[in-house]
Amino acid sequence: MRRQIDPSSQTDSLRRRVLSLPTLLSFGIATAFILFLATGVDLDWGETWDNIRSMDPWLYAVAAVLYYISFIFRGARWRILAINAAARRNDARRDDGDVRVPSTVGMSQLILIGWFVNSITWLRLGDAYRAHAFAEDSNSSFSWSLGTVLAERVLDMVAVAVIMAVSVAAVALTIGFSGSKYILIVPPIMVVGAIALVGLMVKFGARLAKLLPSRIEAAYHRFHDGTIGSFEQLPAVMALGIVGWLLEIGRLHFVLQALGIDIGLPLTAVVALGHAILSTVPTPGGVGAVEPGVTGLLLIKLSRPDAAAAAILDRTITYVSVIAVGGLVFLLRQVIQMRRAKRRPQVEATSS
Repeated sequence: MRRQIDPSSQTDSLRRRVLSLPTLLSFGIATAFILFLATGVDLDWGETWDNIRSMDPWLYAVAAVLYYISFIFRGARWRILAINAAARRNDARRDDGDVRVPSTVGMSQLILIGWFVNSITWLRLGDAYRAHAFAEDSNSSFSWSLGTVLAERVLDMVAVAVIMAVSVAAVALTIGFSGSKYILIVPPIMVVGAIALVGLMVKFGARLAKLLPSRIEAAYHRFHDGTIGSFEQLPAVMALGIVGWLLEIGRLHFVLQALGIDIGLPLTAVVALGHAILSTVPTPGGVGAVEPGVTGLLLIKLSRPDAAAAAILDRTITYVSVIAVGGLVFLLRQVIQMRRAKRRPQVEATSS
């Protein structure tokens, strides 16, 4: 039987970690780094800010709406993966309780919270946090829920690699491609690495787990179930993932339109997916990698002030707004959990 843990103590512990001094310090360092880029790059910042101030607010709002709609599709995909993995676990007759998979909206909120945590902490701890939060909400273990997150990430890598390959080919055939080789090399490497990892888990995971201490072995088996069990209904989950990425591309398209800029759909896709790849750098929200990387890709077709304006305006959605909106959702979750924890002893006392 899985050991029951007081949710209020877990919530307090996680809140202390996320809102700790090192976390707030990392956010300050990230802000300082952005200011350094702003003052240390040879750029006409006056023209750049003029471009930003002249944007169309309605088109900018459309970009933001598309971005947040993408979380719904990501949440729906993750929910299907979790249901697949839960069915596999139930078939295996695990004795740690039934899994209660939250709704699509609930899963979307967890993803947004995870992205918020990624935006204020180093080393992309948001993925671990949302796995922990999902474990709380679904009555499952952390290792099992982390497996579903890994499965989601593997499918993301495949979708990004496919869309990126098509987009780069289209750009090369139309205007030529002179962007960073990092953007071209990383997606196939990530896909090969992810598929190799899953293949090793399927073929050798159970055997290697026997060499581990019993407690770690049990955790690995749950992680294995969560990962491998997720890979069902692949056409549906791949379709949801692709729609999510197309919405990300749409976000950047309308950001550019808000500035009166048109770089063509293929290059827009390359830049949007390049943004996603660069955000995997383990700084808060990919700060220090996304901004110069996206600007560099936009320079394929734009002037420096236009490219910088587009990169900055896009980051107000993908970074600044995630901190604001995701932080609000995170705090609301803490409040709700604390209220539930306070009510639970009263309910138990009444029922007894």
